[in-house]
This record gives sequence, C-alpha cells and structure tokens, in this order.
Amino acid sequence: MARNIQSLERAAAMLRLLAGGERRLGLSDIASSLGLAKGTAHGILRTLQQEGFVEQDDASGRYQLGAELLRLGTTYLDVHELRARALVWADDLARSSGESVYLGVLHQQGVLIVHHVFRPDDSRQVLEIGAMQPLHSTALGKVLSAYDPVAHSEALESDRKPFTDRTVCDPGDFEHLLDITRARGYAADVEETWEGVASIAAPIHDRRRMPVGAVGITGAVERLCPEGELRPELIAAVRDCARAVSRDLGAGRF
Repeated sequence: MARNIQSLERAAAMLRLLAGGERRLGLSDIASSLGLAKGTAHGILRTLQQEGFVEQDDASGRYQLGAELLRLGTTYLDVHELRARALVWADDLARSSGESVYLGVLHQQGVLIVHHVFRPDDSRQVLEIGAMQPLHSTALGKVLSAYDPVAHSEALESDRKPFTDRTVCDPGDFEHLLDITRARGYAADVEETWEGVASIAAPIHDRRRMPVGAVGITGAVERLCPEGELRPELIAAVRDCARAVSRDLGAGRF
C-alpha cells in the first residue's frame, strides 16, 4: 500500500484549519493545533504563501487563506454550475438531433469533456466524461479557441498535430478558420479529428459575456453531412442549445 506524503497531509490540515477557524491564526496557534514544531509549521506556511494559498497579515503576522484558493474554488464552482445549467438543454439537443452531445471546457491546453449525453438509440456507447479533446481540430476546441483568448493562445502555441489529411495545422489557415467560426457563431469538424466523424459546436457565455465552455453534437458524417454539407437544422439546434445555456447562466440574449 502506497504511503501518504506527510508534508502534503500537514499542508492540507493547515488549510482546513485556516478555513474552519478564526479569520486569522498566528504561527503558535497553528503549530499547537496541529501538533507541529514551530519551525515545521513555519516552513509549510512559507511554501503555501509562495504559492498563493495562504496570506500573512503584515501588521499582526497572522495567516489566512489566500486568493489562489479562491480562484481554484471559483473555477470548480463555475464548471459545476455550467454542467448543472446545461443538463436539461443537452438532453433536449440529443433528442432533437439524434446524436451524442458533449459539453467541454478549456483545460490544460485541450478540451475537457464535463458532460456527455448518449445518442438516443440502442447502440453500444462509452461515457466520455473526463476525456480530453484537442483544441485545433475538434468543433468544441475551435469554438473555445475562437472566443476565449487563453484557448486561442494555447492552440497557436501547441503542436497542432495532423489527425487526418483534413486537419488544419498551418497557423494562418487556422486563424482564418477561427475568423469564420466567430462570423457564423459555430464551428465544425468534418473528419478533421476522426475519419468518418463530424461535429458541430457553439460557444456558451456567462453573465459577464465571457466564454465559459462549448456544447456540440458528434456523429457519423453520413448523418450530419448527408449531401456533403452540414444539415442546417442541426447547426440551428446546437446554436439554440448554446444560447439557452448562456441565458440560464445570466448572459442574456446573443
């Protein structure tokens, strides 16, 4: 059985203590509460402070939780609020389109799938929540790259690997593709990531009108592009779903 890392356990205990006790605690209070030597407690606090997880009041020398923990917590809540707001709309989109629905957010230079609704048929399917998709080739990734400046930078700085002979890898061509995505309000992936597979995605915005994710459908090329072009009713359904989730997040009308 793997052993826990003692310093991490102590740091976690320290953060819980600061979160549950008085607003600020002194070094002696923290050390005695956790049964640590002052030198040990001070070393852990100093590391947490350098990482932004703990802040020290200049006047009193007491410690409190730092802004970085708030940022991480807000990110966690944002993703879960996005998923909660999208559940019903994603189910509706799967029923109306007959295709699988994916909800994605930017994460570590890629798209993290945070919600997945199966295609409404009896076919065998695999749940893909937690899977990662590339930014430069998928519909979800291109939408995020077009609307989110951070995703845009990461897509351009990353190694844009060609997955098929349709994958757009050249920086200039990729920028042109993002311009088209912004102009029409959605992105497409027709066999750019997987042979025989097509996707459509649209951006989701929050109350600040900031892009917080993307929603899209994925299915066989012959269903999404039966005559060589994406079906207009599917594009409209995806965009309507994205607008509905955005409205629920307080973004108003787009």
